[in-house]
Amino acid sequence: MNAPIRRLFTVVAMLFAALLVSSTYIQFVQAKELQQRPDNRRTLLATYGRERGQVLVDGSAVARSVPSNDELKWLRTYPQARLYSHVTGYYSFTYGAGGGLEGAEDPLLSGQSDKLFYRRVTDMLMGRQPSGASLELTINPAAQKAADEALGNQRGAVVALDPRTGAILALVSHPAYDPGQLSGHNQSTVAAAWKRLNADPTRPMVDRAIAGDLYPPGSTFKIVTAAAALSSGKWTEESVIPGPATLDLPQTTVNLPNDDHQPCGPGGKTTLLHALQVSCNTAFGWLGMQVGADDFRSQAAKFGVGDPLQVPMRVTPSSVPKTLNLPQLAQSAIGQYDVRVTPLQVAMIAAAVGNHGVVMKPYLVQSVRGSDLEVIESTQPEQVSQAVTPEVASALTRMMEAVVERGTGTAAQIPGVSVAGKTGTAQHAKGAAPHAWFTSFAPADDPKVAVAVVVEDSGRLGSEAFGGRVAAPIAKKVMEAVIGR
Repeated sequence: MNAPIRRLFTVVAMLFAALLVSSTYIQFVQAKELQQRPDNRRTLLATYGRERGQVLVDGSAVARSVPSNDELKWLRTYPQARLYSHVTGYYSFTYGAGGGLEGAEDPLLSGQSDKLFYRRVTDMLMGRQPSGASLELTINPAAQKAADEALGNQRGAVVALDPRTGAILALVSHPAYDPGQLSGHNQSTVAAAWKRLNADPTRPMVDRAIAGDLYPPGSTFKIVTAAAALSSGKWTEESVIPGPATLDLPQTTVNLPNDDHQPCGPGGKTTLLHALQVSCNTAFGWLGMQVGADDFRSQAAKFGVGDPLQVPMRVTPSSVPKTLNLPQLAQSAIGQYDVRVTPLQVAMIAAAVGNHGVVMKPYLVQSVRGSDLEVIESTQPEQVSQAVTPEVASALTRMMEAVVERGTGTAAQIPGVSVAGKTGTAQHAKGAAPHAWFTSFAPADDPKVAVAVVVEDSGRLGSEAFGGRVAAPIAKKVMEAVIGR
């Protein structure tokens, strides 16, 4: 064999070897990844041949599949579309499974999860048509409805948790959208809806409760600062601290004022309890600098700030800056500068205080059920951390009760029920109205629900509003729905 033929033979052999290796890699190594891609039309066609699992709230379907007369055989429908849009997400032949549980739990809902392997084998042996698993949620339908109606046409989010377990009782983000517009089988209509939703400047498909652009928490973060101070053992709720009209910050000519430009007590002094009650910026700015950046960040981390979470949707981690000089620390101690949070994180902080200092892992799916609604898997409550001692949690509870009883959060009062809460008014852009916040739990002595509410740009009241006027009444409605008032 002459040299040119040998070289040609070598090249051809190498090409065949490369083809063999690549096809083997694709078929065996990448097979599962490629199969689960949301834009894999072949997989979508196969899954449309079987009934997709339901998403259930208190036994009623908020996402289900119904028979269709076209080649796709099943049509995904959403009976309470806008109320649960960010909980369910969408399931589209054109754009795949995305957002909410449709995206996060697609393998279970489609029946492709490894957890359903033996059930698939049984179905095959018994000659039954395979179907996806159903998800029973932790959502309290009364709380979900109350949050949705109270938030109304304002942009923002509401999250409610069971402090004892971490179960998510309400998850609302506004503006909402209709996922049914994306699940239809008319591809041109679906494409038009997709284009319209993604072009909408209010971003209705973004779940503001757990993702999207994070928010400065404003004065709700004073709970964290107070927790760090009390946990140090250097201060109690009755400790007297500076609360002047304006706090002179070191290393800068920019000072930190109170919202009303008045001192928080006689002679510019106040107790720690009273400082939280009236939301005294200067007192907490001073306290943050005294606590120190390391202990402040450490306390935030104990409440879960910075932790990656899946509920099962991925939650954007909240954050506190890694480096802080003294002026930045003073601003961070009142929830400003570059502190950023999700409403879920703020609800977790309030829930931990109400739960004797214990942070519970939030979750949305209570159980996974087969087509016969037999329970395949149940979620068990899981402790994340001990953010503060029970003694510190009790002190924080008394301080937060004072906020609602006679401070900035009186609009959250519920007759006959003790409520612990904290208002927040977060500056976020020059010339823009602040975001309005409120977080709370009730009953304060035996919490059944913890809530966080954020209303972007203070909603309907704009620059005239504070968290106590805008967000607190929304939280009140949700708490009342859970505790039956």
